[in-house]
Amino acid sequence: MLDTLLLPFQFPFMQNAFLIALLVAPPTALLSCYMVMKGWALMGDAVSHAILPGVVLAWMTGIPLIIGAFGAGMTCALLTGYLSHNSRVKQDTVMGVVFSGMFAVGLILYTSISTNEHLDHVLFGNMLGVGPQDLWTAGLISLGVTAFLLLKWKDLLLHAFDPAQAQASGLPTTFLHYALLSALSLAIVATLSATGLILAVALLVTPGAIAFLLVRSFGQMLVVAVIVCTLSMLAGVYASFFLDSAPAATIVLILTAVFVLAFLRRLHVTRRTAGTAP
Repeated sequence: MLDTLLLPFQFPFMQNAFLIALLVAPPTALLSCYMVMKGWALMGDAVSHAILPGVVLAWMTGIPLIIGAFGAGMTCALLTGYLSHNSRVKQDTVMGVVFSGMFAVGLILYTSISTNEHLDHVLFGNMLGVGPQDLWTAGLISLGVTAFLLLKWKDLLLHAFDPAQAQASGLPTTFLHYALLSALSLAIVATLSATGLILAVALLVTPGAIAFLLVRSFGQMLVVAVIVCTLSMLAGVYASFFLDSAPAATIVLILTAVFVLAFLRRLHVTRRTAGTAP
């Protein structure tokens, strides 16, 4: 029985899958808290989808995929900000237009490539095919993004809640804004091998949403989000071995199930509190 339970840890490809899950969980979970608090859930979706043309162009020109992905992600973020500040169209509408347009360009480029190789892992992830280079890339990006978010979490929190007050307090709000967008783009690049572009948004939204339902202070929210994301990713990889399912999709399903449980718990607590109120 014990041998069966420990079986997934005996294979090198599963060991790499567990390792990359541990690497990408902290930065994506921390970012998800800011995405939720700032109402940027669609921004995470937009940037993750808009990265596709950059990845395809990078592959076609022979440059590292990380450069093309980061460039496309920042282009989407900057273009969204420019259009929303210089037009009457609301930011969520602009994001929908920009990310769908860039994703369409990426799909056209993707389907026009005539080669024996493919880029399906960019769209859907390939946790079971993670190599040393993927681990190094994810590890270095995760370390940098996590360090920035932890060092500047109070400044970013004030900027998320009240940008005007943050600016009046002397904080570099412009730097914080674009630094957060840069961290978002880099985090998505780090998740390419784990969940791919399509499911990356789940890691950038769901952990923060779960933590928001469970706790009331932002500091606790950061801790709970990291714990939930890490355990869900490890559980998803582990369960996918026995279910013979895609690890990324299994991870997202587990995160969704945890969110539903957290939501039901919040409803129960709210109703009980309302029932005991004088």
